[in-house]
Amino acid sequence: MASADTQLALHGTNFESFNHTNTILKGLNDLRMKGCLFDITLKAEDKTFKAHKAVLAACSDYFRAMFIDCMKEANQNEVSLSVSSQGIELLLEYIYTSKLQLNLANIQNVLSAASYTQLESVVEACLNYLQQQLDIDNCIDILTISETYSLSSLKEKVYRFICGHLFEVSKINEFTRLTYAQLSYILSCDYPVDCSESQVLSQVVLQWIIQTNLPINTENVQLTNLLKQIRFNEMPLTAVKQALSHHQLTPKHELYKIVITHARSERKKFRTTHSLLNSYSLVNSRGMEIALIKIGGFDLSGITNEITYCFPTAKTPSEQVWRYLTSIPHIKQSNFGTVVLNNQLYVVGGCYDISLEEYIHPFGFRYCPITNKWQTIAPMNQDRCRFSLNVVGSSIYAIGGVSESHDDGMYDDGETNYSSGEVYNPETDKWDFITPLPEYRSQHASCAVDRYLYISGGLDQFGGVLNTFWKYNTTCNYWTQLPPMLTGRADHVILNIGSKLYICGGWYEINTTRILAGTIDVFNYATNSWSILTRIPTPKFHAGIVHLHNKIYIIGGFCSDDIFRHTASKIEVFDIDKNTWSVMDNYPKNIWEHTCASLFIPKCREDMELSTTVYEQDH
Repeated sequence: MASADTQLALHGTNFESFNHTNTILKGLNDLRMKGCLFDITLKAEDKTFKAHKAVLAACSDYFRAMFIDCMKEANQNEVSLSVSSQGIELLLEYIYTSKLQLNLANIQNVLSAASYTQLESVVEACLNYLQQQLDIDNCIDILTISETYSLSSLKEKVYRFICGHLFEVSKINEFTRLTYAQLSYILSCDYPVDCSESQVLSQVVLQWIIQTNLPINTENVQLTNLLKQIRFNEMPLTAVKQALSHHQLTPKHELYKIVITHARSERKKFRTTHSLLNSYSLVNSRGMEIALIKIGGFDLSGITNEITYCFPTAKTPSEQVWRYLTSIPHIKQSNFGTVVLNNQLYVVGGCYDISLEEYIHPFGFRYCPITNKWQTIAPMNQDRCRFSLNVVGSSIYAIGGVSESHDDGMYDDGETNYSSGEVYNPETDKWDFITPLPEYRSQHASCAVDRYLYISGGLDQFGGVLNTFWKYNTTCNYWTQLPPMLTGRADHVILNIGSKLYICGGWYEINTTRILAGTIDVFNYATNSWSILTRIPTPKFHAGIVHLHNKIYIIGGFCSDDIFRHTASKIEVFDIDKNTWSVMDNYPKNIWEHTCASLFIPKCREDMELSTTVYEQDH
């Protein structure tokens, strides 16, 4: 054989034909179609199919073992297979042509044959086809197929689909074909559902129990286990009784007695979940977990529309990491307003730069964490940035801020100055103006208590820091001035926790020098009085501040002397009940000028963990 040097001396070359694979495949199929060189007959049901052992062994581990590993079939000319003739016919077509036609009529036969013969590429094709065809009408059939052929990834997708459409699935005729094990898994798998827990009880569990004629007695383990998986703490007892009466069950019925006994027992164990769900207007907590979210802002790479989240109450540190959630569907922007209503995130208004020119816009977007989709909402009546956005009842209020509109009313007209406001109705998708706040302001804070909206601090039309404090009655549409804050603040937040308002963060000026506000001040709206609660360990500019479970989280932001944003990943936590400060693990990036909120997010998401891009810090 010639050496490499000899090849080079002889001006050799290496030739590779990219068409050779297709040529071989076409040649083998030509032999099959002409009936040449067959050496094996496959028998399925009452049909026989001629083939070539070498071709079958090259494609399938099953046939390779049969014909090579000294099995008795290696010396036989005919082999019987326990699969359908249609399945084998279509598999042979695929083996010799690489083409496979799948439809709802043949999918189960093909999948059965492919699983039997260990033809993994066809199994994968069937799995992908079933995922694409999944809908309300066929989901229970596809679930049965996935379990029959141990398609674990498909099975989980089907269960997640059924949970996400549980109310609709419960209405189809095939619903009662679910086995006890399947229904039990639906109730225990902790995927998000599309209906309230009272509907889970009535439309799902009670309906299945009654229509499948499950024996009704306290000794029935299946009945007991199904009821144990109902979250009775998420519904009032009246809702339980309504669910029972929907099925014409009265206190005389044994099932009625068993369900009420379970409900009362479970409700004694949990006393807070129902109120927590109400505060977020969450339909059902199944598969959901409360998260802190960071929205937009700046990091070391510049402005970002990125929204991230973490589960601060998760049991393990690995579950508490920050992960990517979504991005605001708009050109990169800042100084927008954010609120959560009915567990949906609203991002409204803001400004963006083009060629170093700032543009303010009125547009709004709504994000649903269950569907992981954004929708546009009607734009505000005027563009705004550096304004406040709050939920009062079922409406959203936008107050003040900076605008490019000439008729916005947010300027000094020589006699009076004021800030316009408007209210958004999600049902009608419409904004309407309200009585203006009788004082110009931007970069202020606001929060809601019952039907009232409180507005604090900010900057006046000349850039001066305000200490004024106002209350707006949304029912009567008028403003009332309250006792001023202890110190004027801009770029701060107000949090409504318990029966008090907590003023956190921000800055004020002394002789044109910006000073960080170093305290959390408290306003008792029952007595209309102010007090200082605590000093912030690390006061910072432009931090994101949010509260959850009586804890105040101060996320990111930078200190006054921190030119390079070294402190902008720190997270400090104040426990109101214990009156103590602590720290969480740092945010993975240095961040500032972002907003924060709390939102229920599906636990089954598989989001990427954020990479760490912060400067080295002293701890």
